[in-house]
Amino acid sequence: MKKLYFPLILLVVLCFSSCVDIEEHYDFKSDGTCKVAYAFDMSRAVSVLVNLMSDSVKETPQFSLVKDTTLNFYSAIPDSAQQKLKTEEVELAKSSELTVNMNLKKSVMKVTLNHTAKNAADLQYYLQNVSKIALNTQISAITTTDKTNKPFDARQMVGGQDYYSYDITPHKFYRIIDKAKFNAFLKKTQATFMMAKAMLIDMPYKVILRFAHPVKKVNNSKAMLSADRREVTLVTSMDEVIKNPNVMNLKIDF
Repeated sequence: MKKLYFPLILLVVLCFSSCVDIEEHYDFKSDGTCKVAYAFDMSRAVSVLVNLMSDSVKETPQFSLVKDTTLNFYSAIPDSAQQKLKTEEVELAKSSELTVNMNLKKSVMKVTLNHTAKNAADLQYYLQNVSKIALNTQISAITTTDKTNKPFDARQMVGGQDYYSYDITPHKFYRIIDKAKFNAFLKKTQATFMMAKAMLIDMPYKVILRFAHPVKKVNNSKAMLSADRREVTLVTSMDEVIKNPNVMNLKIDF
């Protein structure tokens, strides 16, 4: 089967989480559930990189790919990889959804991974394991138009979250960056970061957490607390995170 060979878009934009606008959303409900979403908007990077592509590439059928769809995360995993998942991992994948909005001609490329955790323990398991599942499998079919084409590999977008450790209970959300894992991630994606910087592509990173009850304490000085103390917002960029990984640490008591 043929791959979609867009060297810049495929390798630079889609295979890594560096050239995208990244947003994490957490919506904690009063019944203990939490809706969590990882949103990756690669549109601005695509807009820049498309200008470097030849007209012949832009005229190919692959460049005309358009998708606006939502599919079950488990169904996007090949059968061979599904068989290797543990029971808990199967349940995690089946309870998650991928939403893809892609139109290369209009410089649109957005991918969102959604999950609703049943409780604090389920949320912690999800956050600690979704990266492993993404990296050990191939998120297939998310940008495929027919059976003759292989999809873009979006594993690294989710896999980049692997450098966190979590401690989550019904009344706290603690996340600490593992510097050893983060440095390994930087080493693997160094070329991509350098290319993005050369092309003046910035990399904003936003984390938004909404709570059913007022927040008692937040330990991150960059995190902004809303007037009603029910929403915490952390706005930074990958450039800042590279210089100071601790900026991503969050200890929230609620």
